[in-house]
Amino acid sequence: MAVTTDLAAEQAREQANTGTKAVADTHRFDEASLERWLQANVEGYQGPLEVRQFKGGQSNPTYQLVTPSKKYVLRRKPPGKLLPSAHAVDREYRVITALGSTGYPVARTYGLCTDDSVIGTWFYVMDNVEGRILWDQTLPQYEPAERREIWRAQIRTLAALHNTDYAKIGLEDYGKPGNYMGRQVDRWTKQYKASETTHIPEMERLIEWLPKTLPPQERTSIVHGDYRLDNMILHATEPRVVAVLDWELSTLGEPLADFTYFLMNWVNGTISQLPDLKAHGIPTVEEAVDYYCELTGRPGLPDLNWYFSYNTFRLAGIVQGILGRVRDGTANHPDAANMGPRVISLAEASWAFAQKAGATA
Repeated sequence: MAVTTDLAAEQAREQANTGTKAVADTHRFDEASLERWLQANVEGYQGPLEVRQFKGGQSNPTYQLVTPSKKYVLRRKPPGKLLPSAHAVDREYRVITALGSTGYPVARTYGLCTDDSVIGTWFYVMDNVEGRILWDQTLPQYEPAERREIWRAQIRTLAALHNTDYAKIGLEDYGKPGNYMGRQVDRWTKQYKASETTHIPEMERLIEWLPKTLPPQERTSIVHGDYRLDNMILHATEPRVVAVLDWELSTLGEPLADFTYFLMNWVNGTISQLPDLKAHGIPTVEEAVDYYCELTGRPGLPDLNWYFSYNTFRLAGIVQGILGRVRDGTANHPDAANMGPRVISLAEASWAFAQKAGATA
């Protein structure tokens, strides 16, 4: 895919996801009831209240609460029947609140409501953090030195998360101990098989090879689960992360799963198509790995190709899930029916990384 196509897609995604809109009819709730709860539970709250909805496809509907002196953000479970473990806003609230107590860059939380009678679902309220949300990974609006510092800031912030003593802040039971990668491989294998629409030999090889070659889990940390540039807010003028967003997939697990997912920017994102990373100001994969290892006290990352294979396999499973919904007549992605070739190319790329990691056909 050409760089221009990817950049156009990024620009379209940014426009579709930036800013607020009027609340969608399907996501409306009793605003007077919410305001009574805010007055009773949020220190310093003063109305009147205006409710806006953030654009984008968040699985947990997200709203901006505007008052004369302050803005807040509300995240809620979507209305309707849900799977028991899905849309756990209480888990999001818990991890953000715990990390906030350490000074980690997250929004300040104000309260969690588990009373469905207030707005129909559980929700929590946090600060509306001001700053920059950047979408284009190549950072075309900045000079090389600024680009480099923004990327280094992202690595520092992720390393700080992985270095956090989760037990000390009360998160020792936030996830299952051990075998994180094994459980992840099993999860995405099951999703792929449940959504399978055509036989892909590379996926079958990966389904056999990945569980047999799991790297040992030497560390456990809080993992974000979707750590990327557009899931954080940067300071308005400084190359500094002021808030990491979207903790829906967070748990305790293998920190290298988080870091290597972040590194996929260099493997199959727009960064991978830049001809000269040094001239552009973005660290190379090797520099990113060295910096992360320095910050987390690691001697190196010997299993990098295994993790690249896994992350690409995971993405193939996600895209195949969309194809499965096409098959079942429940897809709402505008380009869902055309994703078949992408699953095949992802499977081939994943198997190529697997071969670099020692797999044989």
